[in-house]
Amino acid sequence: MMVVGGGSPEQAGTGAGERREPARLHALEPIRRHAPRWPRVLATVMTGAMLAGIAHELFDDGLAGLTRTLPRAPGFYLLFLLSYFTLPAVDFLIFRRLWRVPAAAFGALNRKRVANDLLIGVTGDLYFYAWARQRLNMVAAPFGAVKDVTLMSGMAGNTAALLLAAVALPLGHQLIDPDVLRAMLWSLALTGAVVGLVLFLSPIVFSLPARDLWWIYRWSLARIAVGSLLLALAWHFALPDVSVLMWVFLMAGRLLVSRLPFLPNKEALFANFAILAIGHDRALSELMAFTAASTLLAHIVVTGVFGAGPVWQRIEAWRKPG
Repeated sequence: MMVVGGGSPEQAGTGAGERREPARLHALEPIRRHAPRWPRVLATVMTGAMLAGIAHELFDDGLAGLTRTLPRAPGFYLLFLLSYFTLPAVDFLIFRRLWRVPAAAFGALNRKRVANDLLIGVTGDLYFYAWARQRLNMVAAPFGAVKDVTLMSGMAGNTAALLLAAVALPLGHQLIDPDVLRAMLWSLALTGAVVGLVLFLSPIVFSLPARDLWWIYRWSLARIAVGSLLLALAWHFALPDVSVLMWVFLMAGRLLVSRLPFLPNKEALFANFAILAIGHDRALSELMAFTAASTLLAHIVVTGVFGAGPVWQRIEAWRKPG
């Protein structure tokens, strides 16, 4: 990703008083005159898989939660939307720094998020890699950066899980079934081992400079914190009888459960834990169902808004001869 030393004769002749261009910007130079066809094919396949994932969720009664009691406070919907767009907004900020991506990248990053949510976890990253490869005049070797951003985002999530476990488990372990608690402890041990292994192998795993990696890591942690806080505040608007502090605590528990392996039925586990902690079993169940259905509805709208244009362009490209 970086060019160390050397350079063109024009660069060698640059005056000592002139500021040199950052090394990472060399990755922005095109390496081919004509883009290969496989990124277009891959992006089309990923888009089709994304639509298939949405269809599967719909046929599986994914929007059934919308028939539950709707929150009446407008603040719920505003904060929910802000929480939903936190991830693609921070991703756009990261790739804007790395690649100087245009505004169109925000739509691709939203589709990346939908694919990761509805399909296998890295499917969206593969889609965004194909999207970047189609734009060789913007970036020549996107794989290393996409891989590093994905890994650092995962590292931030695992770090947040470990920190939350250190705070939440001593306070709420009595509310957790012993077998589930045992599985959580094993999951935490595995999560810590993965974090340690990635750090140990970092010289051969990562492509970006350490300064960029730490910057991505900090913004990923901030994204997790802000997104969780916004959703906790949204739930408070929906059920104002429960304090904001309790919702933040429950949001931390939800984040912790979602990041740990070996735990079956994670959403059901979180719902049971929340009911034990605050009561309101029917209202809470309806709120969780409505939130899940609203997320799927947002996926559908985002795919329609940001995906219609690229899909039509690909259809037109396939229809053109040659």
